[in-house]
Amino acid sequence: MRKSVIAIVGRPNVGKSTIFNRLVGDRISIVEDTPGVTRDRIYAEAEWLTTNFNLIDTGGIELGDEPLLVQMRAQAQVAIDEADVIIFMVNGRDGITGADEEVAKLLFKSNKPVVLAVNKVDNPEMRENIYEFYSLGFGELFPISGTHGLGLGDLLDAAVEHFPELNQTEEDEDIIRFSLIGRPNVGKSSLVNSLLGQDRVIVSKIAGTTRDAIDTPFTKDGKDFVIIDTAGMRKRGKIYEATEKYSIIRALKAIERSDVVLSLIDAEAGIQEQDKKIAGYAHEAGKAVVIVVNKWDTVETDEKTMKEFEDDIRSNFRFLDYAQIVFLSAKTKKRTHTLLPRVLEASENHAKRVQSSVLNEVIMDALAMNPTPSIKGQKLKIFYATQVSVKPPSFVVFVNDPELMHFTYERFLENRIREAFGFEGTPIKIFARRRS
Repeated sequence: MRKSVIAIVGRPNVGKSTIFNRLVGDRISIVEDTPGVTRDRIYAEAEWLTTNFNLIDTGGIELGDEPLLVQMRAQAQVAIDEADVIIFMVNGRDGITGADEEVAKLLFKSNKPVVLAVNKVDNPEMRENIYEFYSLGFGELFPISGTHGLGLGDLLDAAVEHFPELNQTEEDEDIIRFSLIGRPNVGKSSLVNSLLGQDRVIVSKIAGTTRDAIDTPFTKDGKDFVIIDTAGMRKRGKIYEATEKYSIIRALKAIERSDVVLSLIDAEAGIQEQDKKIAGYAHEAGKAVVIVVNKWDTVETDEKTMKEFEDDIRSNFRFLDYAQIVFLSAKTKKRTHTLLPRVLEASENHAKRVQSSVLNEVIMDALAMNPTPSIKGQKLKIFYATQVSVKPPSFVVFVNDPELMHFTYERFLENRIREAFGFEGTPIKIFARRRS
């Protein structure tokens, strides 16, 4: 089930990023300090009391040389498109400006819930100056201070009250849901069209739980799939195509609802830093991943080209060493038939369970092959292991002291588990726990 989304929007210099950082705090989840796995602070997970949600800082969306008004409109439009609730932020020290009124006009047209936050109200005396903001027409306003953290609780209480009732129904476990992510113009739409083709069996087009999302079910070789696509990805124009961070927001919403994520690379353009950044989100979310090199028809190839490109991917995407790689051309449909079998395999491995008895035989064999290390005179002892969950497969290893489980030995155990059980296409997680 997807999380609700709050977006912070407003003109420049009202303190959006300060409030974003306050609300997120230390909860930005850096899963691995690995090259290629980076977090972009425009979008993060946050929580208030018992409610988890996603938070967008539209202040991080910039359009280079675009005029300020165009940038403001673009940022507001992102919030309007993506958010369930919008926090409209103004600067209490400046009073209402023309730019505030421009943003307000856009938000009024959105029909989204808007909570008005008057920032930089750092002391009781300043509260006397905030009442003019009622004229913006959003009802109750909330004086806050990003610098001192004042008033944020009341603000979040009001925002969370507007969260929609999300669909709680369980989805069919037999249907494989996959999404396509990547930079603009890597060929996502072309690949969707190629996969659906003329011989497709379209059950229906249904609105997904993600706002503006379109789930397209189809059947191939007796297996049911759903492509998770978002209507907003089809928008054209400078604002959407030129804003790389906007593509990250779209990718995150699609990833959240997927079993398998197809991370697309443009063979003609080669590997870009943004490719690694976007793929990193799928890895961090614990999703099964297939790396798809599209537009392979545009590359002059010989017997070494594919191997060299694959080596380059493995070097740049070390955090996705479990992902299989498919080379294809959505335009010509060359090799597209090889993709869905990889999706199916990744999905099955993502949901795979192994018996505890067999798992522990593998762990004991690994210990015999490579005994546990000693750290500061203490030796790690592994007693037993068990699988605790799937999607992704997660294992708990019970030990004498979790601090003695060095990441290199954890990696060794992961490799042995993969050798024994496969798990191609999916990350696996290992947690060390003290035996009680």
